[in-house]
Amino acid sequence: MVAIQIATEVRHGQPDISYAPDYDKYLLRTKQRLATEGLGTTLPPGFPSQLDSNLVWDKDDIALRFDWTYTLDATDLEEVEAALEHFKQIDTTLGFISQSTFPLPTLHSKLRAISKEIHDGFGFKVVRGLPIDKHTREENIIIYAGIASHVAPIRGRQDNEFDGMPADVALNHIKDLRHTAKGSKIGAPAYTTDKQVFHTDAGDIIALLCLETAAKGGESKLSSSWRVYNELASTRPDLVRTLAEDWPAEVFSNPSKRYVNQPLLFHTASTPVTPERLVIQYARRTFTGYLDLPRSSSIPPITEAQAEALDALHFTASKHALTLDFQKGDIQFVNNLSIFHARNGFVDDSESGKVRHLVRLWLRDEEFAWKTPEQLKQRWSGLYDGVTEERQVFPLEGFVRSSARGKG
Repeated sequence: MVAIQIATEVRHGQPDISYAPDYDKYLLRTKQRLATEGLGTTLPPGFPSQLDSNLVWDKDDIALRFDWTYTLDATDLEEVEAALEHFKQIDTTLGFISQSTFPLPTLHSKLRAISKEIHDGFGFKVVRGLPIDKHTREENIIIYAGIASHVAPIRGRQDNEFDGMPADVALNHIKDLRHTAKGSKIGAPAYTTDKQVFHTDAGDIIALLCLETAAKGGESKLSSSWRVYNELASTRPDLVRTLAEDWPAEVFSNPSKRYVNQPLLFHTASTPVTPERLVIQYARRTFTGYLDLPRSSSIPPITEAQAEALDALHFTASKHALTLDFQKGDIQFVNNLSIFHARNGFVDDSESGKVRHLVRLWLRDEEFAWKTPEQLKQRWSGLYDGVTEERQVFPLEGFVRSSARGKG
């Protein structure tokens, strides 16, 4: 029955694929394509047969090679408290949080080493031990943004409006907003309790502060996209070619430009001063739709090859993924250019106060930043260009970003 459905949808539109990956459908699609199509056996010109780097890791070897947690000690925390008081005495808006207004004279060098690790090491680090319950929501956000400014000083905009007014929204709340977001329709799993499949965000570095964990579930997962590439390059080079070709990605927040054509996979050859690098950037919902933002029937469907490639990314990433023990007071810093992230579904319990709540920053550090692939420069420009201290907004409560607001 599924085979007939796939064959029909190939002729008439979007393949049989949804936001929630279906392993049986993935296996069936793979079997059919291998049996009926003459799939290529070579990689795109110039692409490596294998990547050799600390950025290539999996759940079975990473703990033996890398301690990904830095726990703040008493001296660090004293310095953080002093920096908080220093910033409060300046009496300015949160957009002016920086290395100079949130000074960390000793911790600074440790945080700069973390930035180096994120860019040129294993690609992620967890800073642990912030005393969340000691502070107000605004104070926690000041501390979070202040620490983050020493890791990567440039903050990207996550939305360009707040409360109906133009703004550079620097901070986003990741929590279940289905019953509290002013009646908004929701088109992204970040604002639900659903599982989030493997994907990337926008920008160079993703920072997430955990204000509270769920009553059950919600585990954070990371997977090396370089490890995923190596496996696909050795077993399915045709899918690597598919990933490096143009895809019709839906643009939910721009009614005048419903989709863009661009690859998911980008390769940059080594130079005398930079190593070879590979970037995968994608969000599954831009090809499948989600909840109140279904994929528009007015834009080109993806192909069967692209549907298989989407599932191959997810299931290969899942196979090698590390599950993090994300705790209240943790800040997770992740290289968005070399690591996929996901989370398990979860259950909240408002009576006990166990309501999963993260806050997110999109960051860039010019000192260590990777060269942005040409096809991503326009999107990166939308994140970073023209963001000013005066226009930056740090909402204290959650709201649904404009690109995730559903229809109807």
